[in-house]
Order: sequence, then C-alpha cells, then structure tokens
Amino acid sequence: MRMPTAIELHKASKTLVLGYGPDERYVLDAEFLRVHSPSAEVQGHGKPVLQHGKLGVGLERLEPAGNYALKLVFDDGHDSGLFTWDYLYELCVRRDALWADYLEQLAAAGRSRDPHESAVRLML
Repeated sequence: MRMPTAIELHKASKTLVLGYGPDERYVLDAEFLRVHSPSAEVQGHGKPVLQHGKLGVGLERLEPAGNYALKLVFDDGHDSGLFTWDYLYELCVRRDALWADYLEQLAAAGRSRDPHESAVRLML
C-alpha cells in the first residue's frame, strides 16, 4: 500500500496534490478525479458509466476513511466514492494514459467535457 506522506487540497486551482516522499509529487485535477471516481455511479456494476460535462468541477473537501482511503466531496454533489491509497497512487502514476483513454471515449461517444455543451447535445 502506497500511502501519501503529504496531501494538499488546492480549491482555487481545483487540484489535489499528493506527495510520496521528497522526490515524488503528483498533481491531480478535480475533473480527472471526478471522472475516475471508484463509486458505483461511475464504475457501474461491471461496466463503467462514461462521465461527461465535468469540466470545471471542484473539490469541496476531503474526509479520511479509516487508515486506507479518502472520501472526496465534489462541488457537483458527488461524494460516494472512496479513493483507497492504492487507487490514488494508480491514478497518479497512470494519469496521462488514463486521461488520454477518457478523452478518446468522450470523442467516440460524441460527448464533451463542457457541461453546457453536454446539456445542449442532450436537448437536441
């Protein structure tokens, strides 16, 4: 289990900074964390549900979940996923590949990161 040695929530920049010792530091933005939430709402029941329109989402607060995870509370009301230390570390080290995959899935589905654009497409 890779437990961070430092955790910083930066509301203004909508980022979570995780440190794993003096030479290992990662910055994860709230949108990335939101679309990769381990919650059933996002992960589905065996089939992940593509999240869209989450550009600009922020983090309200962090809550510890025992000694094994963080509960992230997002400003769009989402708060049901527990981000274990192992899952957070995986998100850190695989961030670029996971983000590229997410963007490809959005494009293939004809969806957008922009919440206003997603709403317009849904009305059409």
